[in-house]
Amino acid sequence: MTMRRKPPACLFALCLLCSGCDHAPSIDIIGSFFPVWMLCLSIAVVLAFVVRHFLVRFKLDSEVGPVALFYPSVVVLLTSLLWLIFFR
Repeated sequence: MTMRRKPPACLFALCLLCSGCDHAPSIDIIGSFFPVWMLCLSIAVVLAFVVRHFLVRFKLDSEVGPVALFYPSVVVLLTSLLWLIFFR
């Protein structure tokens, strides 16, 4: 009996090997390339301060629970959303 190679398995392996050949997700800012996640993180930190300002203004800051968990979670959420909306 002769053994036959399975083309889908070879094609899948080839796709995995070539997936790293794509360009890095970076943007040009004043002649220097920055990773996109760094830009999204910077914007998300500023937006988290805006969220905190509105929560304090409407006296809802005490309702958010542990502050040590809430604001870092807001930053992670906003970073992910910004990256998905603008760069994916």
